[in-house]
Amino acid sequence: VTPAAVLPAPHRLRASDEFRSVVRSGVRVGRPTLVVHALAKQSPPSRAGFVVSKAVGNAVTRNRVKRRLRHLVSDALGSAPQPVDVVVRALPPAASGPLVEDFTGAWRTALGKLAA
Repeated sequence: VTPAAVLPAPHRLRASDEFRSVVRSGVRVGRPTLVVHALAKQSPPSRAGFVVSKAVGNAVTRNRVKRRLRHLVSDALGSAPQPVDVVVRALPPAASGPLVEDFTGAWRTALGKLAA
C-alpha cells in the first residue's frame, strides 16, 4: 500500500456486498470514536472501506474524518501479517476524538482476534 493517504483502487472495498460480508463475518472491535470490522482473506491485496454517517457532522467534517482514517488505514494495511478486508465505521465522537489512539488499539485487537 502506498505511503500517501490515497488508497489505490485494488485496495478499496467498493460494493455493498463486500462491506456486508466483512461486517457480518469478520471480527468487530469497538472504541469510543470508531468501530473496526476485519475479515481475514486467502489472497492479497488487503482492502479497506469506510463508513462515515451524517451523525459525525457536516460534509467538511465527514471528509476530514475520512481522510484521517484513510491515512491511518493505508499505513496499517502494509503492516498486516496476512491479507485482510477492513471496514472502519466512524462514530459521532470521531469528529473531535483521539482517532489515532483508538484506531491503533482497535487494529491491534482485531489482528489478534483474527490470529486466534
